[in-house]
Amino acid sequence: MSFSPRALGMDVPITRRDFFDGIAVSCVAGGATGRTALKPPDPPDAFTVRGDTSEALSVAHALRDGRFWAHAGPPVPTGESHDLVVVGGGRGGRSAAAEWLRRHPRASVLLLDNHEALSDREPLAGREAPGDRETSGDREAIGSREALAGPAAFDAVMCDAESFGADTLVETSSPGWIDRLPIAWQARRDLRALHEDPPDWFPGLPAEGKQERLAELTYAQFLREVCGAHPDAERFCRTMPSPGWGYDTRAFGAIDAWGTGYPGFAGLGLGREEPSRYNSPTVRRHWHGPAPVAAVPPLDRRVRVRTSSPVVSVRDGAGSATVGYFDGHQVRTVEAGAVILACWSAVVPYLVPELPEERRRALRQATRVPLLEATVRLRDPGAWRRLGVRRVRWTGAYWCASEFTPPDTVRMLATPCRSELGPGTGSAAGRRELLRTPYSTLEHTVRDQLARLLGPAGFDPGGGIAAITVHRWGHALAPEYCRPWHAFYPDGPFPADAARGRFGRIAIAGSDAEPAARGEAAVAAALRAVAELAP
Repeated sequence: MSFSPRALGMDVPITRRDFFDGIAVSCVAGGATGRTALKPPDPPDAFTVRGDTSEALSVAHALRDGRFWAHAGPPVPTGESHDLVVVGGGRGGRSAAAEWLRRHPRASVLLLDNHEALSDREPLAGREAPGDRETSGDREAIGSREALAGPAAFDAVMCDAESFGADTLVETSSPGWIDRLPIAWQARRDLRALHEDPPDWFPGLPAEGKQERLAELTYAQFLREVCGAHPDAERFCRTMPSPGWGYDTRAFGAIDAWGTGYPGFAGLGLGREEPSRYNSPTVRRHWHGPAPVAAVPPLDRRVRVRTSSPVVSVRDGAGSATVGYFDGHQVRTVEAGAVILACWSAVVPYLVPELPEERRRALRQATRVPLLEATVRLRDPGAWRRLGVRRVRWTGAYWCASEFTPPDTVRMLATPCRSELGPGTGSAAGRRELLRTPYSTLEHTVRDQLARLLGPAGFDPGGGIAAITVHRWGHALAPEYCRPWHAFYPDGPFPADAARGRFGRIAIAGSDAEPAARGEAAVAAALRAVAELAP
């Protein structure tokens, strides 16, 4: 079904808070004088984009491209001195500040972040979503903890027009659901076999040999090359890991698909008592059930916070470290007894150019996975209730997951990673495409998919949406060592080992330094960084 922009409500006169996509808006990146002013808070009827906006990223991109200091002017000291300066206000940054104050209750702590606000919302079904923490620190994917456990997280699948030519919603919790899929009969046959009675694909191999074979494949390769599944069957399964990992089966390892209960492995005879040594750190941690979510400490009132203040330099000196940040007009500097960089590892070489080349090279390898989360407030949630399902996976549309949260909110997730290129290269390519995507396209796709999903239940996309907030994170999930992409895993040596560690008065935190894609890694890295700097 195709909807016109007017039918979708794109002509409704709501406030659309927008920036210039892909164009630096600060005086540093563009060479202009002055700074684009932030607009006042939006009225209830609004389309808003937050997170990694062009304004939040423009200084970092100017540093990366070598354009920053040509326009920044000389740094201006503030005259301030702090015991600790934390760069990044996510899980890692907040945990570092809290642990430092636990050890040193009278310490002066300053937290700097490049985003315009730090905000708290209730976590989505037990896990923090990207929009729940408006900072440059560590974030987790949308969805419940069950999303890590595989397909059972969703009670319906939209076999969408992008994949199969037309939209068909199928409840996967009902008996015989495979027979209702709009795919070739051979694909339905293959899916039934994968779910109900898969054979031993590697007869004669011992358990360790089977695990080694799985570690060499993505799940998409396993389905195509080992199982010989029909292309429609592989296409149907493709977005299964996307909500939990930020990429699809073309990048998701077969060994982790086995470890999280994906179809096709039951005939291998592999025991479930313990994970394989080849399973990723996250799968191993969640093996015996949902792991506890690392608590985000409340922001201590003793911590001074400066938002919209991207850090541009960190220098370790004789008596103290000097931290420079851009306040929108000029570079200001503060002195620090210690500095914890709880930000993206890839930006650290630009902040601390004195680091040894080996560490700089290791830090640059930490490529984060991009994510988009849309929060949609409905004027009348009755259509979703009449739909009769809560979580819907899409097989090929822009937004790969939709979840209804009572009383009136829909959350949607998009994973821009070009999975066919792998999690690292694909994330970089997807991030570039994301930064070129107009905000109008994001709004249109949200409205279009909700119209396609809820329209048969009486939903009007033109008048039924009260507000849309899109959290755009170009650098969302920390990289995680996994097979088949990292041949050095699990034996090492690991790039993170070379990247982290104390450098004078500076320590590197952030989940990139662990590395693992979940929030507990950020907390662990923060505690380690504080311990490294302990007198």
